[in-house]
Amino acid sequence: MKILLDTNIIVDVALERQPFYSQSIQVLSFVYQRQVEGYISASTCSDLYYIIRKIKGRDETIDFLRRILTFCQVATVDQSVIAMALTANFRDFEDAIQYSTAIVNQLDLIVTRDPQDFPVATPRILTPDQLIQELM
Repeated sequence: MKILLDTNIIVDVALERQPFYSQSIQVLSFVYQRQVEGYISASTCSDLYYIIRKIKGRDETIDFLRRILTFCQVATVDQSVIAMALTANFRDFEDAIQYSTAIVNQLDLIVTRDPQDFPVATPRILTPDQLIQELM
C-alpha cells in the first residue's frame, strides 16, 4: 500500500504535538518498518522546513528532514499536479496539492488528521487512527 503522509502527520512527530504524537509516530513506524510505502509530497518538504525551523532551529530541522527521507519517498509535484490542484474544488490550496500529488503519483491513500479537508472518494482518506486499526 502506497500512502501519502499529510504535512500535519510529520509536524506532529517533529514537534511532539500532543495529543497527536502517539498516533502519528505509529504511522511513521509502519513506513519505517516497510508495512506500507510512505510518501511525502515535494511541497511538504519546504512546508516542513518552514514550520519546524521556527521552533527547532535550522540544524535540527535539516537533521529531522534527512532522517525522514531515509525511509519516506518524495512524491513528485510538477506542472500536472499544480494544474490539477488549481481546478480541484478544495478550500485550501495546500490540501488540493496533496490530493493532486496522490492522484498523479498513483498513491492509494492520504493519511491526515483533517479528513474533512479532502472532499473526495478517491484516493481513500484515512486518519492515523483509522490506518492503525486497518494495519493492526
